[in-house]
Amino acid sequence: MDSDRRPAIGRRGLLLGAAALGATAALGAAPAAAAVPGFPTFTRLGAAMDKSTLSYAPARKEIIFPSIRRAAGRVQNALGAWYMYYAPHDDPGGICLAYADSLAGPWKEYSANPIIDRNWGGHFSVPHVSSPHALWNDADGKMYLYFHGDNRTTRVATSTDGRSFTYVGTVLHTSMLPSNVTEASYARVFPHPNQAGTHIMLFMGNQSGTRKIFIGWSNSLTSGWKFKPQPLLSPVSGEAGQLSGAHYWSQNGGGKVVYHSGDGNIRVAHVGTSFDRADRLGVLYADPVATRAAAPSFAEENGRMYMFYEAGARSNTNIAIARA
Repeated sequence: MDSDRRPAIGRRGLLLGAAALGATAALGAAPAAAAVPGFPTFTRLGAAMDKSTLSYAPARKEIIFPSIRRAAGRVQNALGAWYMYYAPHDDPGGICLAYADSLAGPWKEYSANPIIDRNWGGHFSVPHVSSPHALWNDADGKMYLYFHGDNRTTRVATSTDGRSFTYVGTVLHTSMLPSNVTEASYARVFPHPNQAGTHIMLFMGNQSGTRKIFIGWSNSLTSGWKFKPQPLLSPVSGEAGQLSGAHYWSQNGGGKVVYHSGDGNIRVAHVGTSFDRADRLGVLYADPVATRAAAPSFAEENGRMYMFYEAGARSNTNIAIARA
């Protein structure tokens, strides 16, 4: 997750109800009761943007997988204090950017979307690109953007301004996993909780028709990734047979993974800082308006936690905001 702390000087059904589609929808809506000890209770604020007004036409149908990063004091010529990366999923997809001066919004669509499309001359041409995840790296002053395209492949590109990216290459492909894994996508990357210089990658693998959460690790953000062949999390009773959209929870000692399951809820599992367990802790959030809440991304501003997530059923999703 990201925060507003400045450096020291020196994946979808319709949203239920028209209000849920507006940028100012459902302010003050009743919170979903928190059932996970040590985790905050989130209240839905509304949609991040009115997707029907977006200039990039594919995004008017669906937008998924928000990734929120503080831009102020980091990227060159920041458009706002915060950047949100998102994308449609259905062909042709396209990685998009929005920006805001506050996590609560208003969020503005970047005028030159998509910043990455399904064709990148000399590098790849695929049916779609989607599921962006951004990571700021202080060591080299660059934004690292992970995304999938096609569903078997996760790629990475870098940028100093968060808008114009340089392609680096493939970091994950199904050929790196057991032969019965046919998708490797929806990847998010985080610092390892207790190994300095190492990062972990949480991603969705479709193993013989069941979507599960897998894990990888590397001492580099762009190469040398190794992947555990066994899934970190497989669906259990009550999770409707599918898992995806994993996010590592680094607060309160870490060792937790927040993810969504096939029943449309966002859940929490205790995996430990050695990633050697899979204890279910319960449902963190059930959207009070939409049929489904998925792919959570977290950021903190002025001491308050915000959760950005995809709200609604497949092919009709919007990005919603909830606040602790």
